[in-house]
Amino acid sequence: MQPDHHDDEAEDQAWRAIVENYGERPELDDPPPVAPPDPATPASAAPFGGRFGDPRAFSPEPEELSAEEEGFVPPPPPPLPRVEPDRMLAWIGVFGAPAVLLCALVFAIGIPSWLGYLLVTGFVGGFIYLVVKMPREPRDPGDDGAQV
Repeated sequence: MQPDHHDDEAEDQAWRAIVENYGERPELDDPPPVAPPDPATPASAAPFGGRFGDPRAFSPEPEELSAEEEGFVPPPPPPLPRVEPDRMLAWIGVFGAPAVLLCALVFAIGIPSWLGYLLVTGFVGGFIYLVVKMPREPRDPGDDGAQV
């Protein structure tokens, strides 16, 4: 049995009517008038060829950004924390030993085997020392890690 072509057209018309009459149609006011472009400056002379407009029109003037006029002076930064000598030695082993080995490899510098073993031991030992000395509890016990 072949589908009736008349039924398909009626169904398509019913769907079109539903789509055309769906929802309320908003009442639009007349659109605001568009200002004609200024004939004094050709589009090619404007920044970006006139395609994006003048970016200076959207950025504030430099004098508006001046902090000296308002008298704002930021407070001095806090001093850097002091690193204990044992941790500093561990950090030097973690970062310094691979740097020395990498430089020796790149510049084809031959190093004695005992120095190579010492550098590898310094890297592994420094890493293990830093992991062992890591704090087990959070800095702020009431902090769950979420930040806004």
